[in-house]
Amino acid sequence: MNIPMFRPLSAFAFVLAIGLSASACDSDTPTGPTEEPPVAVTETFSGTVTLNGAVRHTFVTQRAGSVTATLGTLSPDSTTVLSLSLGTWNGQTCQLIIARDDITSGGSVVGEATAGNFCVRVSDPNGQLTQPVGYEVNVTHF
Repeated sequence: MNIPMFRPLSAFAFVLAIGLSASACDSDTPTGPTEEPPVAVTETFSGTVTLNGAVRHTFVTQRAGSVTATLGTLSPDSTTVLSLSLGTWNGQTCQLIIARDDITSGGSVVGEATAGNFCVRVSDPNGQLTQPVGYEVNVTHF
């Protein structure tokens, strides 16, 4: 007579085991390693451009992605037109890749870069300045 009581207990254990294993397979949570999303870095550079002058600033990108250089404040005249360029940096020279020679405060230059050494260059386009101009440029990259 002990056998009939054993079967319902085994059946209960079997149903419980199936239920637990089915619920474990129903998870939507990934179990493998996940990659953190890239975090944008913004660097701010400032200086003064003189007649026919140019100033370069270097920065390092950690991974491939978009690079945006935005011309910020200009003084003493916020309507001054400058040239803003992005390029690669080899330790001695800024090899320009993309440039805008008609940029004013708030204007941007956008490019794509790999991980590596780069530069942003602010200059007087075609000797148009009549006085030194102070500037700020923000470079956002990954």
